[in-house]
Amino acid sequence: MRRARRRPSRSWSRAQAIAAGGDFTGENAASRNMEHYLGKTGEPLDLDVDRILQDDSGFRDDVNVHIAQNQDAWKQQGLDAFKTAGGDQTVVVPVESKAVGRTFNSDEWFHAVGSHQQNVSGMVTVTPGADGKPKVLLDYRANVWDRYNWDAGKSADFPVIGEVPDSEMGRLHKTGLAQEFDMRGSSSTYTYDLNSPTPSTVNPPDQGREGTRGDVSRGDEENR
Repeated sequence: MRRARRRPSRSWSRAQAIAAGGDFTGENAASRNMEHYLGKTGEPLDLDVDRILQDDSGFRDDVNVHIAQNQDAWKQQGLDAFKTAGGDQTVVVPVESKAVGRTFNSDEWFHAVGSHQQNVSGMVTVTPGADGKPKVLLDYRANVWDRYNWDAGKSADFPVIGEVPDSEMGRLHKTGLAQEFDMRGSSSTYTYDLNSPTPSTVNPPDQGREGTRGDVSRGDEENR
């Protein structure tokens, strides 16, 4: 006697709809991350931080705040090392801002990542200046990391599908139908003059909007 085929759960069907719907509405990162969740590998996933910078103005502001809050201290660190080295040769000092928790504002990255940890890390380079004043440059990257999971008590609104409780999506992990995973990524390297009186403004390159969740420009191909 042939067994009846088990019907997919409502939660599984809605998760599949989120993955398919994201491609339809242009939220390819949300589709890709949900598909990876349903793939159950648990492998870490790379985040395209340059694309997040382009898409989310709030994140760009956050990065500029990281630099503004540390500019004086990082500059002094570099100048102190420069002085210790004799004041006549280039020195390089690693720096890193304190990690803070934030939530992305753009629909795509809110649905793909949501709340996360972020900071800025880089190198302060001090070189002798022709005018006798040392040049102090910061080469930095914006970093983002988080765990792709679903917290009970929260919910998210998805195009077409509507409001989905986090507990519903989280149940897929608990029942073995999906697997949580770590996400992380760093931007390209940007440069800011720490001697400048003008606040930093990060300007990510135009990434374009071509491709789907399988586009490797959105992360490692093996994590599709």
